[in-house]
Order: sequence, then C-alpha cells, then structure tokens
Amino acid sequence: MRALDVARLVAAFGLAIPLAIPSASAAEPPRDIKGLYMMTDYPAVTIRPGTTSNISLRLQNYDLGPQRYNLSVEGVPSGWTATLLGGGQPVAAAMPAPDSSVPLQLRLDVPANASLAEQTLTVKAEGQGSEATLPIVVALAKELPAKLTVTSKLPELRGSPKSNFEYTLTIKNDSGRNLVASFAAAAPQNFETSFTEAYGTQELSSIPIDAGQSKDIKLKVRPPSAIDAGHFPVKVIVNAEDASAQTEVALDVAGQPQLQLSGRDGLLSARAVAAEQSTIPVVVTNSGTAPADSIEFAATAPSGWKVTFQPAKIERLVPGKDTEVQALVTPSDKSLAGDYQLAVRATSRGETASSQFRVTVSTSTVWGMAGAGVIGVALLLMLGAVARFGRR
Repeated sequence: MRALDVARLVAAFGLAIPLAIPSASAAEPPRDIKGLYMMTDYPAVTIRPGTTSNISLRLQNYDLGPQRYNLSVEGVPSGWTATLLGGGQPVAAAMPAPDSSVPLQLRLDVPANASLAEQTLTVKAEGQGSEATLPIVVALAKELPAKLTVTSKLPELRGSPKSNFEYTLTIKNDSGRNLVASFAAAAPQNFETSFTEAYGTQELSSIPIDAGQSKDIKLKVRPPSAIDAGHFPVKVIVNAEDASAQTEVALDVAGQPQLQLSGRDGLLSARAVAAEQSTIPVVVTNSGTAPADSIEFAATAPSGWKVTFQPAKIERLVPGKDTEVQALVTPSDKSLAGDYQLAVRATSRGETASSQFRVTVSTSTVWGMAGAGVIGVALLLMLGAVARFGRR
C-alpha cells in the first residue's frame, strides 16, 4: 500500500514539472525584434504656414551591428525646407549602436503662402542591407492656439519674516511655434516680488521659449518685516499672445520675537554713587509674533564698573507682554562725579535689543568728609609754618 502511494506521488510530480516549465517560458517577453526602425511619437502633425516646427525622431537599432546610415527626406513640397538635425546641428548620416537609438529632429520651415493641402513627407535611413522609412503626415492650419503651462517644484516654503522665499518655476511652451512669455505675481499687500534667471541675478519680466521647449525662472518673494505669522498665497500668471497659464505658491511665515528695552516709565536715566551698588529698573518687551525664550542680559559699562542683573535670565516672554529686571550697577571707586553711558543688551536666540542709559555718578559723603579733613589739616600745617617762620 505504501509503495503504491509513493508511485502515485512520483507520477504526480512527474506531471507537474513539465507543466511548470512552459508557464515560466511563457512569462519571458519575445525576442524576435530585429532590424532598423525610424520612429516618432507623433507621425501626424499640424503646422501653421509661415512658421518653423521641430518633430522629434529616433533611429532605433535592434540587434544589428553598428554601421553608417545615410539620412534623407523625400516628398518635400516646393518652397518648404526640411532639415534633419542631430545634437542641434544639421546631419546627413547616423550610426546607432546595437540595441540603442540616436535622437534626431526634423525641422520644417513652411512658407507663409503654402497651400493648405495635407502633405506626406518620408524620412529615410539607408545602410548596407538595411533601410528604415517613416512617413509623416503634415496638415496646415492658418491659426493654431498657443498653449502654456507653469509649474513650481516646491510650491510651499516656510520661514520667518526676515527670510527670502525663492521658488523655481518651469514654463513650458506646448504650442507649435516660438513664444515670448511674460509673467507677473499677485502677492499680498507690501510683499516684494521679482523674477530672475534660474541661474543668475538678472531680473526679468519676459523670456523667449521655443516651440515644445521649457525654461526655468525664479520667483523671489520678501514679506514685510512686521508681518504676523500666517499662510500667504501668491499667484503667478504667465501670458504669451492668446495663451495664459497660472499657478499658486505659498509662504508659511512663522512667528518671530521682537525685543525692546527701556527704563521704568520710559526713563533712560539713573543716579548712582561711586563704589556703591545702585539698582536701575530695565523693562524688556516682546512686540513680536512668537514667544521669546531664554532671554539673557549683558551690559557695556565704563572701566572698573560692575553690572549684574536680577534675574539673570528670563525663560519665556510671550508676544505683547513685558517684564522688569533689575540692573545692579556698582561704579568704580575711582569714578569722578559726572554723567556716564551704560549700554544694556537683551538676547533671545539671535534676536537682540539694546538701549543706552545715562548714569549720573556722585561721590560718597564719607569720601567728601575725608577730603575736607585732609584739606583742613593741610591748611593748619600751612598756617603753623607761616606763624613759626614769620617771626624770624
């Protein structure tokens, strides 16, 4: 019984294996294409009389050895000019490598008085034992509508009010004739916009684009520095003859703190005594659109002065709010009576504000009394000397 089961399994596998092999072979693509072919994506086109049109071609070699193929165009109507281009210049022969192609262009210059009858031109490639032909049907129409498209690679950018927003725009001429495309931007009020070359700084208002080609330009947008955070769209409009295209880009402006420093009640003056600590109230205000974090303080004072702040750091100050810190100022003991300048700065992650305070310094009463005592002693000594030596 077991032997019979084994035999059945062997027979089953024996039948399954031959069946699997043909199915695997059927999945492979056929490889029976061989020869030389002249091809195009558009074998029938419409052209306007009095214009120039370019038709993209390719000479394809399937499994043939490399050789030279002479190129020609037959059936060209009287008055027309047909030129085969390769690499942007006229060519009379091409040599595609095995299983590769050579790109070509058929340039047609059609006179303005050409008959509107449909024409058939034949592009031919001839070599030793191989030949490829491609008929191209050309219809003529008096007017063809222009067609434009405009796209942005990165349509939305994010930054601060101090940022410059730059967008790369691609304008494509999808019509059959060369066009000069002009462009403009509709931005919110007080936004600055300009168009420049894709790889330069020259400002532009228009640019020529050949038929079927595209060009890149840059749109630069600068928001006003006092703008609030938000989402701001900018519409780009491109025009050429009777064609128009538009696209929209956007700025996501993030809030930014803006610090201001002043004295209490707006006073920027204070009094201090030499060699003694005085307190000067300093008010810091955030007039921006985002919180100011980690606000630190510093001061520039005359030589020998000591300045510290209480508190030394403000962790967070929300927009529209202010707070007060105390500047603890100790003038040098060598300071003379008079007015001095004290510069106070506040910094929060790149945002800085500063203000100048005038500090009027007076000398200590103790030092004044000591000075008067010294002067008095000197006078007494001088009077004693006069009395003593005057008798002689």
